[in-house]
Formats: sequence, C-alpha cells, structure tokens
Amino acid sequence: MVQLFVELAKYIMIILFAIYTYECFAVFRGNDKKKQEKRFRRQSRMLYMIHFVANMVILSVTRELSLFILYVAEIVLFVTIQNSYRMFYPKASRLLANNMCMLMMIGFVILTRIDSARAIKQFAIAAASSIICLIIPVMIRRMKFFRNLTWLYGVIGVLALAVVWIAGSTSYGAKISFTIAGITIQPSEFIKILFVFYVAAMFYRSTEFHQLVITTVMAAAHVLILVLSKDLGSALIFFVAYLAMVYVATKRVSYFVAGLAAGSVASVIAYKLFSHVQTRVLAWKAPLTVIDNEGYQICQSLFAIGTGGFFGMGLYQGSPKKIPKVVQDFVFSAIAEEMGVIFALCLILVCISCFLMFFNIAMQLKDEFYKLVALGLGCVYGIQVFLTLGGVTKFIPSTGVTLPLVSYGGSSLLSTLIIFGIVQGLYILREDEGEANYEETESKPKEKQRKKTAFDTDIEDFNKK
Repeated sequence: MVQLFVELAKYIMIILFAIYTYECFAVFRGNDKKKQEKRFRRQSRMLYMIHFVANMVILSVTRELSLFILYVAEIVLFVTIQNSYRMFYPKASRLLANNMCMLMMIGFVILTRIDSARAIKQFAIAAASSIICLIIPVMIRRMKFFRNLTWLYGVIGVLALAVVWIAGSTSYGAKISFTIAGITIQPSEFIKILFVFYVAAMFYRSTEFHQLVITTVMAAAHVLILVLSKDLGSALIFFVAYLAMVYVATKRVSYFVAGLAAGSVASVIAYKLFSHVQTRVLAWKAPLTVIDNEGYQICQSLFAIGTGGFFGMGLYQGSPKKIPKVVQDFVFSAIAEEMGVIFALCLILVCISCFLMFFNIAMQLKDEFYKLVALGLGCVYGIQVFLTLGGVTKFIPSTGVTLPLVSYGGSSLLSTLIIFGIVQGLYILREDEGEANYEETESKPKEKQRKKTAFDTDIEDFNKK
C-alpha cells in the first residue's frame, strides 16, 4: 500500500509543480492586478499541496513523529513569510516570495529524505534567517547612505577573505570557512553581497578610466585571495558579476572583451597550478575512466539522473546517499533521481524566473546605484545556479558551489535570503518610482487644464466688458 502511494505521489507532485512553474512565467504577461493576484494564490496552493504530498510520503515510510512536527513547523514558517510580506510590504514581489518558499520547501523535503538531522538544522537556520531578513526591504527603502560606503565594502571584503586564507579550515583542497563556537561560517557567501555593493557604489560615483582602474584593482584583490584559498567557484562568481557590472556601467565592449581574455588566461594558470583543479577537469572530461577515484562523484550523479528518468523513482526509492556530498553540491541529482527529470526541469525554470525578476527590476530602476546592485545580485544568483547545475550534469567541471535555497548549508542559505530581501527592497523602490512617475504624469494635464480654464474665463470677462 505504501509503495502504491509513493508511486502515485510522484506524479501528483510533478503535475502540481508544472502548474506552479507555468504561473511563474504567466505573471509576466499583462498588468491586470486581479489576474496576477489569482495566479499568486494559485501558486501558494500548489506550494502547500506539494509540501503536503511529499511529507505524507515521508511520514508513511518513516512513521516518525518528529518529522510530522517538522512538517507543521515548516508550514508555519511559509505562512509567516508570505503573510509578513503581504502585511508589511504590500508593494513587494509576490512571485519572489513564493519562489523563495518553494525552493526552501524542496530543499527541506529532499534533506528530510536523505538526512533528517540536517533537515532540522537547516530549518532552524532558515526560520531565524527569514525573520531577520524581513527587515532588509525597509532598510533598503529608508536608508540612503549605502551608496556612500564605497571603501568600507571593499576593505571589509578583502580583510575577511584574507582571514579565511590565513586561518581557515581546508575542505576538498580549498580554504573556504572557519569555525567559531561550533558554528561553521563561509565568509565568501556574504562578501559577494558586499562586493556587489562596492562595485555599484564606485561606478555610481564615476565611470571614468581612473575610477575603473581603482575599482578593478580592489576587485582583483578579492578574486586573487579566493584563488590563493583555492576557492575557485566563488572566485568565478565574483569575476563574472564584476564583468557584467563593468559592461553595464561603462557600456564599453572593449572592457568586457579584455575581462574575458584575462579570465581565460587566469583559468589556464589556475589549472596548471592547482592539482585539485586538474582532478576536477579530469573527472569532467572522462569520468568513467577514473570512476574508482576522481570520477566517482560525477558518475554517481549521472547514474542517479539517468535512473530517475522523466518521472523519478519516488521518494525513498532511489539511492541518493551513494553520491558523495549529495546534500551540498549534488542535491539536484538526488531531486532528479527520486522526483524525476520533469520535476528537476521545473526547478530550473523556477530559478530562471527568479533570475529574470532580478534583471527586470534592474532594467526598470532609475537610480543608477540600485540598478547596478540589482544587476550584480542577479548575476551572482544566476552564475551560482549555473555552476551548480552545470557541475552535476557534466556540462562543466564541478566547482563545489551549492544550489541556492535548496542545498544544505547555513551560510549559503542566509546569504541567499539576504539577497532576496535586498531585491525585494529594490522592487518596492521600483514601485515607488512608478507611482511617482504616474502622479507626475497625471498632474501635468490637470495643470494645463487649470491654466486653460482661467484663461478662458479672462477672455469671457473681457468680451462682456
């Protein structure tokens, strides 16, 4: 009976997620507020239904009361997030809020299936982080001094990365974190946000050549320290974000081409210098030839995706634990194996809709500083998703980057929630700008009408006299 329910549940979840994904892109069509509101409500229903079905499978298989309590706590968290945005930030993007909850929900489900202890820990971090990040939109909207902290962003970023390089702990050949009071922190996850603010603030002041040189030197210091720490995945995220911001700020194709050339040369040098990079490239080029060692992880990932097929094996019917570091770097493979490739494709499309929202906000903002911030954060999010998915599917060599909001990791989860909070604040600013423009446009015809009426009255009085 349980087996039949598990089999039926996977099809139900795929259908529900497909409907949710369709609504993610349907909201971009038209500006009818009532229709959009109905779509957002439909998304919320799909979210809770998928969550319910998945957890019923988990409970039917495990029969653990603690997981039922976790399920109820997750519902409370999602309801709190959605209602808080609706109450305190009526101008905020409902799509981003729904997508944020959906991605976290998928992460909770797959983590509970693989390692319930880590799922509980991830939920605790998510709950605390979500409540804290609710104050970020109002900070972005009210506080105007962020554009003035240019060098503070850069200095803090370089010093924090230097501390990790010198005193950080090594994981899989890279120094990426350190532990304080039993809590492991990965500073690069937070520094990438400061890095975006630094670049945006510098180019807001000026885009002249001397300013470009100064900004590039400080940006290169960030990337160089990450390279020396052998955290090449983060270095690539910083580099791509900077390149995109330089191009948009200066509108000079030559700078973009020069950056690509420098990045290509740096990639070759990194390959020659670091053995773990050579190992990952070898595993990417011919994983089956080194399946017993370097290629084991990527081979297991590809086996999992292939075994799942379009509709998946069903929760608890696959073998995701055979993939090393599955809950962090290769969580997408576990999702594809047990929930299906169709479900996994919908997950990718939800991430793409978030990426499009980031860029949509960036294009419509008039404030140049916040425009660059939205663009930079969009690039950070987009390249991180690309690196993760590209690594697990053998499209590119694995970089050890997590899937935002889905993979296990407190630093990654908190930093992504901060990014979503900042973007929500920018979305509200965009709405404010739109209302101001509308009021200004509406007021102009009225002024003209008042002047015309007064003039006509004077003419009539003159004629009477």
